[in-house]
Amino acid sequence: MGRITMNILVVGSINMDIVNRVVKHPLPGETIKGLGTMYAPGGKGANQAVAASLAGGHVKMLGAVGKDPFSLELVASLEKSNVDTSEIIKKEGTSGMAFITVDESGENTIILSEGSNGKLSIKDVEERLQLLEEANILLLQNEIPLATTLFVLKEAARRNVQTYFNPAPALEIPIDVFPFIDFLILNETEIEVVTGIRIDTEKDQERAINWLIDKGVKSVILTLGEKGSQYYSINEGKIITNGFKVNAIDTTAAGDTFIGAFASAKASGKDTKGALLFATAASAITVTQEGAQHSIPVKKEITEFLEVNKEGIDQ
Repeated sequence: MGRITMNILVVGSINMDIVNRVVKHPLPGETIKGLGTMYAPGGKGANQAVAASLAGGHVKMLGAVGKDPFSLELVASLEKSNVDTSEIIKKEGTSGMAFITVDESGENTIILSEGSNGKLSIKDVEERLQLLEEANILLLQNEIPLATTLFVLKEAARRNVQTYFNPAPALEIPIDVFPFIDFLILNETEIEVVTGIRIDTEKDQERAINWLIDKGVKSVILTLGEKGSQYYSINEGKIITNGFKVNAIDTTAAGDTFIGAFASAKASGKDTKGALLFATAASAITVTQEGAQHSIPVKKEITEFLEVNKEGIDQ
């Protein structure tokens, strides 16, 4: 596809999701019967790129696929959502895969096989640093090598590109990295791993958020599933966003949709309150449908959902 004007650069993973539906998740050593299997393009990086694009952003994806039959479908899925794929690199071996099991309540477990995602190197980014000159916002996750992620994060911050980091799957982040992060977006499990603070109460949430702010993160968004999210920054203070009551079928890509929609809303000039509400609505729509990228809504769906559902933000 041709190049498009970019305001959001996503550097991250591209996976084929292999989704098995079950009544309940198996216990260790247990064999159970599945209810059906579905193949769907996914990966946190690709999902966030699709979410940002469908929500109205101009998005370019820097990632890697393998030289296997999945690669063509993975790239085509991004292009279908108007994501610029001109910087996706083909690597020897297989594309990344995620083996996802979803139970009847919509909760999922995921096993990642990194494939080509694990081969996206610092050298690959160094050869494409001009992309950071073109972008206003950078989205990052934890499904490519950490060294690559941290390199592009620091390079973006030095160029005054606004950085959005979703540390998922969760792992400890070097202390010197925190000042390079403009928006750290994470759930309760991830914030426990990153901060080492156990989250049992709202006071624990606040303590963990303050810990991150003290270490230099400019803004923290703690996502709370159906309960919404909690935002805090030194400049804007605390913003609580209520969740929307929906019939959850599949939570796959809900967090990625939130992040992509939030970044898109910020890129379009929405204030933080408005962007959080927009992202919460997008995520709520996603969980009412099966799959990853297939379930991500377009901007019109999100705005129509907000018109019908009047829950707002309490500060």
